[in-house]
Amino acid sequence: MSIFHLAYHVDDLEAARAFYGGVLGCNEGRSTDTWVDFNFFGHQISLHLGPVFATANTGKVGEHMVPMPHLGVILPQEEWRALADRLEAEGIDFTIPPTTRFAGEPGEQSTMFFHDPAGNPIEIKGFRDMAGVFAT
Repeated sequence: MSIFHLAYHVDDLEAARAFYGGVLGCNEGRSTDTWVDFNFFGHQISLHLGPVFATANTGKVGEHMVPMPHLGVILPQEEWRALADRLEAEGIDFTIPPTTRFAGEPGEQSTMFFHDPAGNPIEIKGFRDMAGVFAT
Protein backbone atom coordinates (compact mmCIF):
# COMPACT_ATOMS: atom_id res chain seq x y z
CA MET A 1 0.00 0.00 0.00
CA SER A 2 1.29 3.45 -0.85
CA ILE A 3 0.60 6.70 0.94
CA PHE A 4 0.34 10.17 -0.54
CA HIS A 5 2.26 13.29 0.41
CA LEU A 6 0.70 16.71 -0.07
CA ALA A 7 2.27 20.05 0.83
CA TYR A 8 0.28 23.28 0.96
CA HIS A 9 0.27 26.68 2.61
CA VAL A 10 -1.19 27.85 5.88
CA ASP A 11 -0.90 31.31 7.37
CA ASP A 12 -0.37 30.33 11.03
CA LEU A 13 1.52 27.21 12.14
CA GLU A 14 0.24 27.32 15.72
CA ALA A 15 -3.39 27.52 14.55
CA ALA A 16 -2.66 24.65 12.15
CA ARG A 17 -1.14 22.59 14.98
CA ALA A 18 -4.18 23.22 17.17
CA PHE A 19 -6.57 22.25 14.38
CA TYR A 20 -4.85 19.29 12.73
CA GLY A 21 -3.38 17.93 15.96
CA GLY A 22 -6.00 18.93 18.50
CA VAL A 23 -9.30 18.95 16.60
CA LEU A 24 -8.65 16.33 13.91
CA GLY A 25 -6.38 14.19 16.11
CA CYS A 26 -3.54 13.92 13.58
CA ASN A 27 -0.09 13.13 14.98
CA GLU A 28 2.56 15.76 14.37
CA GLY A 29 5.78 14.75 12.65
CA ARG A 30 8.87 16.73 11.75
CA SER A 31 8.82 20.50 11.71
CA THR A 32 10.89 23.65 11.44
CA ASP A 33 9.96 27.26 12.10
CA THR A 34 8.34 27.45 8.61
CA TRP A 35 6.56 24.07 8.19
CA VAL A 36 5.09 21.11 10.06
CA ASP A 37 4.22 17.56 8.96
CA PHE A 38 1.16 15.64 10.10
CA ASN A 39 0.01 12.05 9.78
CA PHE A 40 -3.29 12.83 8.05
CA PHE A 41 -5.16 9.55 8.55
CA GLY A 42 -2.19 7.51 7.32
CA HIS A 43 -0.93 10.04 4.76
CA GLN A 44 1.66 12.79 5.04
CA ILE A 45 0.70 16.42 4.76
CA SER A 46 3.24 19.22 5.06
CA LEU A 47 1.89 22.60 6.05
CA HIS A 48 4.18 25.46 5.02
CA LEU A 49 3.87 29.12 5.90
CA GLY A 50 2.79 31.07 2.84
CA PRO A 51 -0.13 32.44 0.85
CA VAL A 52 -3.12 30.11 0.94
CA PHE A 53 -4.40 28.97 -2.46
CA ALA A 54 -7.66 30.39 -3.76
CA THR A 55 -10.74 28.16 -3.69
CA ALA A 56 -14.29 28.45 -4.96
CA ASN A 57 -17.43 26.32 -4.69
CA THR A 58 -17.32 25.23 -8.32
CA GLY A 59 -17.36 21.42 -8.08
CA LYS A 60 -20.85 20.01 -8.74
CA VAL A 61 -21.22 16.70 -6.92
CA GLY A 62 -24.75 15.39 -6.63
CA GLU A 63 -26.80 18.26 -5.25
CA HIS A 64 -23.82 20.11 -3.76
CA MET A 65 -21.39 22.69 -5.03
CA VAL A 66 -18.14 21.76 -3.31
CA PRO A 67 -14.99 23.81 -2.72
CA MET A 68 -12.32 23.31 -5.36
CA PRO A 69 -9.59 22.38 -4.97
CA HIS A 70 -9.83 20.48 -1.69
CA LEU A 71 -7.98 17.87 0.32
CA GLY A 72 -9.82 14.77 1.38
CA VAL A 73 -9.56 11.35 2.90
CA ILE A 74 -11.82 8.29 2.88
CA LEU A 75 -12.44 6.49 6.16
CA PRO A 76 -14.33 3.35 7.11
CA GLN A 77 -17.88 4.36 8.06
CA GLU A 78 -17.45 3.82 11.82
CA GLU A 79 -14.32 6.03 11.92
CA TRP A 80 -16.09 8.66 9.80
CA ARG A 81 -19.07 8.73 12.20
CA ALA A 82 -16.80 9.05 15.25
CA LEU A 83 -14.91 11.95 13.62
CA ALA A 84 -18.17 13.64 12.54
CA ASP A 85 -19.48 13.40 16.11
CA ARG A 86 -16.22 14.84 17.48
CA LEU A 87 -16.23 17.73 14.98
CA GLU A 88 -19.88 18.51 15.73
CA ALA A 89 -19.05 18.55 19.47
CA GLU A 90 -16.14 20.93 18.71
CA GLY A 91 -18.57 23.29 16.99
CA ILE A 92 -16.89 23.07 13.57
CA ASP A 93 -18.50 25.36 11.01
CA PHE A 94 -19.28 22.89 8.23
CA THR A 95 -19.43 23.97 4.60
CA ILE A 96 -21.44 20.78 4.04
CA PRO A 97 -22.54 19.14 7.30
CA PRO A 98 -22.24 15.39 7.77
CA THR A 99 -24.60 13.78 5.30
CA THR A 100 -25.07 10.76 3.02
CA ARG A 101 -25.10 11.15 -0.73
CA PHE A 102 -25.84 8.73 -3.56
CA ALA A 103 -27.97 6.64 -1.16
CA GLY A 104 -28.76 3.24 -2.63
CA GLU A 105 -26.48 3.87 -5.63
CA PRO A 106 -23.00 2.59 -6.43
CA GLY A 107 -20.59 4.81 -4.52
CA GLU A 108 -22.99 5.57 -1.65
CA GLN A 109 -20.98 7.62 0.82
CA SER A 110 -21.08 9.79 3.86
CA THR A 111 -19.36 13.15 3.49
CA MET A 112 -18.61 16.38 5.30
CA PHE A 113 -16.76 19.53 4.24
CA PHE A 114 -15.12 22.12 6.45
CA HIS A 115 -12.14 24.48 6.34
CA ASP A 116 -8.95 24.59 8.37
CA PRO A 117 -8.09 27.87 10.15
CA ALA A 118 -6.26 29.12 7.03
CA GLY A 119 -9.32 28.52 4.84
CA ASN A 120 -8.12 25.31 3.15
CA PRO A 121 -11.16 23.11 2.38
CA ILE A 122 -11.19 19.52 3.62
CA GLU A 123 -13.59 16.71 2.76
CA ILE A 124 -13.87 13.56 4.82
CA LYS A 125 -15.77 10.67 3.26
CA GLY A 126 -17.02 7.50 4.89
CA PHE A 127 -17.76 4.19 3.18
CA ARG A 128 -19.41 1.11 4.66
CA ASP A 129 -17.67 -0.99 2.02
CA MET A 130 -14.34 0.32 0.75
CA ALA A 131 -14.88 -1.69 -2.45
CA GLY A 132 -17.53 0.92 -3.27
CA VAL A 133 -14.99 3.76 -3.47
CA PHE A 134 -14.49 3.21 -7.21
CA ALA A 135 -17.94 1.74 -7.97
CA THR A 136 -19.69 3.00 -11.08
